[in-house]
Amino acid sequence: MKLIHMSDIHLTIPGERIRDVDPHRRLRQAFDHVARHHADADRIVVTGDLSHWAERPAYEALARFVADSPVPVRLMIGNHDDRATFLAVFPDQATDENGYVSYTETVEGRHLIYCDTTMPETHVGHLGPDRLNWLEARLQDAQAGAYLFFHHHPGAVQLASTDAIGMAAHDRAALRALLGTYRDRIRHMFFGHTHLTISGTLAGVPFAGVRSTVHQGLPDFSGSGDLLGGRLDPYYAVVLAGDDATVVHQIPFTYDGPVSRHGTAWNDWSKAASRASRSSARQPESFGD
Repeated sequence: MKLIHMSDIHLTIPGERIRDVDPHRRLRQAFDHVARHHADADRIVVTGDLSHWAERPAYEALARFVADSPVPVRLMIGNHDDRATFLAVFPDQATDENGYVSYTETVEGRHLIYCDTTMPETHVGHLGPDRLNWLEARLQDAQAGAYLFFHHHPGAVQLASTDAIGMAAHDRAALRALLGTYRDRIRHMFFGHTHLTISGTLAGVPFAGVRSTVHQGLPDFSGSGDLLGGRLDPYYAVVLAGDDATVVHQIPFTYDGPVSRHGTAWNDWSKAASRASRSSARQPESFGD
């Protein structure tokens, strides 16, 4: 199974920029890069913050992206989104019995579980008993292994400012206990929200976060309480899921600089080979081609 993981696309009314970045252009670059290099993917999963200000024209623009994609797209909402406005534009979107944008599907025998962690007018993630019960029921069905997707990071990442808007403390503890109970059924967890590339484990379950397609976070270990950002390359992730292994590659899809090629034989890295390579330099490739 091959998945594309994107997050925090922060679409606006077309034409509006966020801090000098056009989120629509960035998303077009990401989708075009996927179409050129990963059209064989099974899904593109966008883990929330689909919009920046939850405006209907932003969701309508997203609907056009989804319709044009050669790869099936699965959407989740984040703290910048409005559930009702999103569902009005995507009336066929699956939800759970309580109206949350939580749903599941099976791809190549693997269970993909998409968990809605948003609550109105807060950047903090929430689950509560209803969503936790829903998730537990889905995990009980996941005999062949599950892949979990959240918007908010499900556990602390040891950054004070980032964790302040992560999962609420009481839900974090309850989710950690649930993950510990069903860890043998969960292959990997994925999330966005942090705008950071993060990996680790929680209750014995591996996880991976991905950068935003718009603005990038920087880890702040000072405890200042401020969220830091910088003009780093945006990424999406390629997830390769096999029977007994999951590999996650981070893809800097806007990079258009030179790409060098080197052989893998021992002598390809000798001083003589290096000098010969410099003397016969050729036009460099571009990663985006």
